[in-house]
Amino acid sequence: MSRLSRTLPLVLILAAGPLHAHQDHLVPQYGGVTAEAGYFQVEAVSQGTRITLHLTQHGVPIAAKGAHGKLILLSGNGKSEAPLAVAGPHSLVAQFPAAPASGAKAVATIDIPGTGAGNVRFVLK
Repeated sequence: MSRLSRTLPLVLILAAGPLHAHQDHLVPQYGGVTAEAGYFQVEAVSQGTRITLHLTQHGVPIAAKGAHGKLILLSGNGKSEAPLAVAGPHSLVAQFPAAPASGAKAVATIDIPGTGAGNVRFVLK
């Protein structure tokens, strides 16, 4: 058995890891809408007056501990803003006085320690 035939299976296995992770890049996992925020990705899920942002990096959840920022909603009625607070190991939440309308535009500014800061824009379902 040649050296190449022994190492080729290992090379193929190692190469498959990043390809698999990339398949989950910007694929909604919680029924929300996804967007790119520089070094990380965000899935926004609107539930009544609460909007949860789930944080990932190429499909892998990233820690939200210490993260902060704000979420701005833009709709026909004007503009409203709410701070983002850590809501779980990989998520942030913003609470608004009224539920946003479907189709409302949102802009989030997020700073995640150890990952970096990013801005993300999306349209709510």
